[in-house]
Amino acid sequence: MKSDFFTYQAQTSPHPLAIEISHAKGCYIYGTDEKKYLDFVAGVSANSLGHNHPKVTEAIKNQLDAYTHVMVYGEFIQQPQVDLCKQLAKTFPIKNTAVYITNSGTEATEGAIKLAKRVTKRAEIIAAKNSYHGNTQGSMSVSGVEKQNQVFRPLIPGIRFITFNEEAEISQITQQTAAVILETIQGGAGFIEPTNKYFTKVKKRCEEVGALLILDEIQTGIGRTGTFWGFENYNVIPDIIITGKGLGGGMPIGAFIASFEHMSLLKNNPKLGHISTFAGHPVIAAAANATMNEILQSNLMSECLRKEKLFRTYLQHPAIKEIRGKGLMLIALLESPELAANVIYKCLDKGLILFFLLFEGRALRITPPLTISDEEIKLGCEIILETLNEIV
Repeated sequence: MKSDFFTYQAQTSPHPLAIEISHAKGCYIYGTDEKKYLDFVAGVSANSLGHNHPKVTEAIKNQLDAYTHVMVYGEFIQQPQVDLCKQLAKTFPIKNTAVYITNSGTEATEGAIKLAKRVTKRAEIIAAKNSYHGNTQGSMSVSGVEKQNQVFRPLIPGIRFITFNEEAEISQITQQTAAVILETIQGGAGFIEPTNKYFTKVKKRCEEVGALLILDEIQTGIGRTGTFWGFENYNVIPDIIITGKGLGGGMPIGAFIASFEHMSLLKNNPKLGHISTFAGHPVIAAAANATMNEILQSNLMSECLRKEKLFRTYLQHPAIKEIRGKGLMLIALLESPELAANVIYKCLDKGLILFFLLFEGRALRITPPLTISDEEIKLGCEIILETLNEIV
């Protein structure tokens, strides 16, 4: 299988982790060699309830028995789609909210950008330097790392970048601006939180000039930071939310959420202003409903904050310069990218899965399933500390 992987499957990085997977359950992934790996990454924040969660699996199987794809999104009335839109709308702190389900987070970004242009009849989008919103052309256009974008230019025009948390640059939002798009916590840049009421000030400026505020909740949403949406921690209500990753409980999904009034603009002038064949696939919507039900009806969100304290307590080492993030969206920041890579690969050998960040090479990504136990947290942290002691 490994030979075929490197021969026939397009590669996304020079050095993939390349574990041959047999099966996965809870917070563990098992190799074909029967080796057991504790998962501190959760498919990059996607497996909110761990692997093969019984309620998610049951929802998928039940929906498979009923029907799978029947029609392009938004034409037939399908219970899993309707239920998911209703559940998501109820989490948004404004009334009369509508949801457009997509196949992925980057597609949700694309839809949000289109919606902002349609609402404001403006073209300029302002994004943050060192941001990441996805890897399709529009999403790359508002992702602020030129090293990643340069070989794919020209991207879409009319994009300007400001510095995240830099209050002096908020004035660059003007009456030419359709929307400002920001990650609620900057992910690829190093899990950087907003400070000094930054979002409150950005939203105020948007309201003054008639621009919309889009918050990217692809990583921070669905309970990972201790509240259902990450923005609930920072006293702001965006005009459009983007979500994905953890919403599907391990299945591919995204969505953008806005007022019903704004979202209705996509159905006329032109008709089919935004359309997708497989968006809201009933099997995936069923999995997302089961995931949301479990997160909203349990204590998993409040437990995220308690578990964050455990990580911060255990991960004490001279080589760890800082623990960044909130809830179970954390990184351990080391001295150098070389040390971080060494730790990640050696921890993998010891049966612990860690991962990199896109743009902050010194980071160890720690985004485990929300269901991770105290014992599993302690075990994983002990492996990290043991590895650091061996290397440093």
